[in-house]
Amino acid sequence: MELFKKEKTYPPVKDLNAVVNQFVQYLQSQGFKVQQKIENNKAVVQAQKGGILRDLIAADRALTFTFENNPDGLKVTAGIGKWLQNILVTAIETLLISGLFLAVDVPEMLWTSHVESNILKELDKIVSSTS
Repeated sequence: MELFKKEKTYPPVKDLNAVVNQFVQYLQSQGFKVQQKIENNKAVVQAQKGGILRDLIAADRALTFTFENNPDGLKVTAGIGKWLQNILVTAIETLLISGLFLAVDVPEMLWTSHVESNILKELDKIVSSTS
């Protein structure tokens, strides 16, 4: 089920940490609860926004972004994933798990799709400003 998964490849970046940290700051400024893990040329960022509707639909769901920087470019994958209780332990494993992105209820998918599109536009700006 890859319907609500988006991938984008940017030119390679010199500093993955800078991109991820700016992205996390943006998400936090928008009221998201965020967790991140960066290791070598890979990173995982999860963002979750609270609220009554959010809590009723699926409290364990989050927007999940994976970053992989290699000589061919910075590959960013965004989708809906399960909020990981211990991202520090499982982050790199998560990059390798094919079932990371899950389709969920229609109201959450519509909300997520809208938010995801706006967030990805901001990520475009962040990556271009750090390249």
